[in-house]
Amino acid sequence: MSTEPSATPIAAPHLANPTAPQAILPARSCDTHAHVFGPGRTYEFIEDNLYLPSDALPRDYGHMLDVAGFSRAVLVQPSVYGFNNECMLDAIAADPDRLRGIAVIPFDADDAMIAKLDTRGIRGIRINIVDLKRNAGVLDFDLLRRLAQRIAPHGWHVEFLMHVDEFSDLDQRLKDFPVDVCFGHFGYVPLAKGSTTRGFEALLRLMRDGNAWVKLSAPYRLTLDEPPYPGIESTIQRLLEAAPDRLVYGTDWPHVRVKSRMPDDGRLLDLFAEWVPEERVRQKILVDNPARLYGFNGPGSGR
Repeated sequence: MSTEPSATPIAAPHLANPTAPQAILPARSCDTHAHVFGPGRTYEFIEDNLYLPSDALPRDYGHMLDVAGFSRAVLVQPSVYGFNNECMLDAIAADPDRLRGIAVIPFDADDAMIAKLDTRGIRGIRINIVDLKRNAGVLDFDLLRRLAQRIAPHGWHVEFLMHVDEFSDLDQRLKDFPVDVCFGHFGYVPLAKGSTTRGFEALLRLMRDGNAWVKLSAPYRLTLDEPPYPGIESTIQRLLEAAPDRLVYGTDWPHVRVKSRMPDDGRLLDLFAEWVPEERVRQKILVDNPARLYGFNGPGSGR
């Protein structure tokens, strides 16, 4: 296994006993963004990590889902495991009706690898250009387009972790892209920059054209302010106005590398209910939209 530098910070542990939200989630609600880690170093870490995770086991995650009221969930491959998706895949295998996954694979992944991952519950690939020590902020769109062509027959999409404000021509770069694209953490634009950057405007155009999805996840990554994260309302309002049919919700459990107080997922859900007061729209974001994006209505979807 890889030996991590002693200076690499250890991520704080998640709350063992989250609060139940006051808001009652609709049946078949889906948490679309979470990670699992461990136990210990059972699964190999890559070198040059920005952090070392505390254990966040599938049973711990299942407890949070039950307390919050989620019956479906999507695990996303974290940066610390690189291309080794086994921790996530083992978790999905233990609860295949409830869980789907977003994998990280090399640009030259072959069709056989992609097909096998599809049978194991993977529904998309993640491109992370933020949580890296090397090549942060760099993305080869030509290589990505060729990989997207190979995943398209499976109905997968590409999920980005990127600061969309750094890509003012995002909609042009992704014009006629072979698959849908999804952006984590509201597009990852710091609240101090506001919701009118050229990159964010490009993201809104992609959403209106029916080509992009956005995760309402991890507001604490956009600001150092404590809840209710002043200034986020304008970002949410613009996303809701652009395309409510293209929004999904994610907890970002277990909240690794959080720079403020460890979030309570029940409290975050109550904030979400304040941001999206209409039950009809909450139904779309929590149930209908993720069912389409992650294929929960297909064979084997027991929940």
